[in-house]
Amino acid sequence: MFVQGFFDEATFTITYLVADEDSGEAVIIDPVTEYDAGRAKLASTPIDLVLDVAADKGFRITRVLDTHAHADHLSAADYVRRKTGARYGIGARITEVQTVFKTLFNAKDVNTNGVVFDDLFADGETFKVGNLDAKVIATPGHTPACVTYVIGDAAFVGDTMFMPDYGTARTDFPGGDAGTLYDSIQKILSLPKETRVFVGHDYLPEGRTDYVWETTVAEQKAKNIHVHDGISREQFIEMRNTRDAKLAPPRLIMPSLQVNIRAGQLPPAEDNGKQYIKIPVSLAG
Repeated sequence: MFVQGFFDEATFTITYLVADEDSGEAVIIDPVTEYDAGRAKLASTPIDLVLDVAADKGFRITRVLDTHAHADHLSAADYVRRKTGARYGIGARITEVQTVFKTLFNAKDVNTNGVVFDDLFADGETFKVGNLDAKVIATPGHTPACVTYVIGDAAFVGDTMFMPDYGTARTDFPGGDAGTLYDSIQKILSLPKETRVFVGHDYLPEGRTDYVWETTVAEQKAKNIHVHDGISREQFIEMRNTRDAKLAPPRLIMPSLQVNIRAGQLPPAEDNGKQYIKIPVSLAG
């Protein structure tokens, strides 16, 4: 089993290339599109690097997977789908996320049945990556649609958990819930202790100088600052809710969500032929 993480410095996101080296079949998890908000320009630079490595190694990309509808970067999954013919998969509860943000952005073109994705994964669903067994675990709490992909001896947890010295995901987005997140994390921590855990972001907490993104179930259980062994559900909920109340929204939340509920596609062109990303305005008063 081949795993390589690609760190995107602009969004602190890790995209993963995962392959069965015997068959050459591979998947890409949580791909990133570069977005310059000030100039409103998109670039495929981060995902092209992943695709180039896959091509150099002779891998065939058969699936592109998102762990959830990201609020901090624009997904490049549709770009991968168009370039490779891969199937695009995401958690089945993405329809709930689409429903909320279709209303927020007045996105009349968005169908809230998930039809723009190829695979809507239910909890416990399985698939193959070449000869490797893969299983989907529903891990809501950060968002309703969050899933963890367990492929071989590795779990790709998205934003549900971070490195042990950084903790766990925020739960203040629509449909998020601290108690639900705690329960989801227990599913991950019930995997075999030697299971490798690959996280979706690393934010370089104080005291560390290098970005890292691989840990283990055993290390998370022993050292995660938010949810190590001995932390009760009630303690976690109090900590998470208190912490989340102080957090600012992600910098790219507005462009990210309206693109990602469309499966990584931009809104349709308007009557002048141009595509626009909307920013709803709330007036104080």
